[in-house]
Amino acid sequence: MNRSTSKNKLILFVVTATLALLGLFLVKRFEERLSEFLRDRMGGLASRADTVVDVLLLVLLGILAYLFVRALNNFIFGLVFRLRKGFEAPTLVRNIFSIVAFTALFLLIFSSLFEDVNLGALFTTSAIFGVILGLALQDTLGNFFAGISLQADRPFQVGDVITVGQKHTGVVEEITWRAVKIRTFQNHIIEINNSTAAKEPLEVCARDNLNARLIFFNTLYTDSPAKTIHVVREAVREADNVSQMITPIVRIRDLGESGVDYELKYWLEDYAKYNDTDALVRQRIWYAFRRAGLNFAYPTRTLHVERSPKIGVQNGEGGIIVDRLSAVDIFAPLSVEETSMLAQAAVSHVFAPGETVIRAGDPGSSMFVVHNGRVCVQINDKGKLRTVATLNEGDFFGEMALLTGEPRTANVVAMEETEVLEIGHKAMKGVFETNPGLVESLSYIIVERRQALAARADTLDTGNEGPAGILSAIKRFFGLK
Repeated sequence: MNRSTSKNKLILFVVTATLALLGLFLVKRFEERLSEFLRDRMGGLASRADTVVDVLLLVLLGILAYLFVRALNNFIFGLVFRLRKGFEAPTLVRNIFSIVAFTALFLLIFSSLFEDVNLGALFTTSAIFGVILGLALQDTLGNFFAGISLQADRPFQVGDVITVGQKHTGVVEEITWRAVKIRTFQNHIIEINNSTAAKEPLEVCARDNLNARLIFFNTLYTDSPAKTIHVVREAVREADNVSQMITPIVRIRDLGESGVDYELKYWLEDYAKYNDTDALVRQRIWYAFRRAGLNFAYPTRTLHVERSPKIGVQNGEGGIIVDRLSAVDIFAPLSVEETSMLAQAAVSHVFAPGETVIRAGDPGSSMFVVHNGRVCVQINDKGKLRTVATLNEGDFFGEMALLTGEPRTANVVAMEETEVLEIGHKAMKGVFETNPGLVESLSYIIVERRQALAARADTLDTGNEGPAGILSAIKRFFGLK
């Protein structure tokens, strides 16, 4: 309602009240003269003349009572109710109040003016007509009482987005004594009978609540899940109408036939704009994929012809792996040819954030080099896992299992998406057979590393063996003389 409409209603209210008061004053002021005039005109019908005057008084007092009820209604529900609740009272509640209050005032005025009229007999006679009207107005009365029930339960209010019976979805614009009026997202107005709304299932997205939306998308199997989750979450969280109070959630929904299926869950500030926001979010995902080099999956059929892989080429990083292993301290005594042999036999593994690469107590005969990402080393300290070291790109772990066959002494967990290179017993044995003198050099390096680990974690049992003991253990494990 705009200001001009409210102003016109106020002017009409004031004019009506003024005219009613003026008429009441004139009737009361000239009541005796008016009665005498009517008696003269009506002859001997004096009682009818008095009745006419009382009827005029009843009409004027009824108008004033109506105006008083309207003013009281606006004061209670338009001012007090809004200040206490924060929103305007429903139209149905206001109408019921006006009807009850006006009826009570009108009957009070009627009883004071017509004291000789028996209202009880009048109501008894009208009960028969009430039954007839009730039967004729079953649907209307059903909607009326259903509207009262809806107002009592208050499952929704003006401004909420509702879905009635999985058929009609829109924003609630008005709740009347007969129907609920909603505006659909095609800008159509639909009126749903209160009796229908009370019977059908209701899905309510309240305007003062953070309501969630789900968007589905997919990627190729070759795209990293950790990278995909991070890229999509960061792209969506700054979009318009996406709530900043709750971080969007991206998770794998299914491993589909053509790719990895994802589910994006985010919360809206204004749910009535969910169509526009969904479109904006999909647009953000598309641009984010382009920048990050990610790809959407679609149905394809790929024919793979398997050939015998060349040694070291299966990773597609031949020279990069050689450079990585050359920078590892434990492989410093190796020549370029020997390092290339290890690189050719190295196997690449990728671990998700939080995945365990190795577990304390497990047997093993290989070591690992962190190629990309980070891992943390954890030991059991009085029943609780304690992190004692963080290993970055180029660091290595598990060398004792490779060289001596000892069980794993700690847990190693990926802190982010991490790629490690695994070097097995067979590859290392080939290097030792080619250059037996490497065993002694490696034994000294192993002792120095174990002493450094012991200083870093007091509870980590690294043994007290010297170079001679390590050398003997290596030769025995690899069957060297």
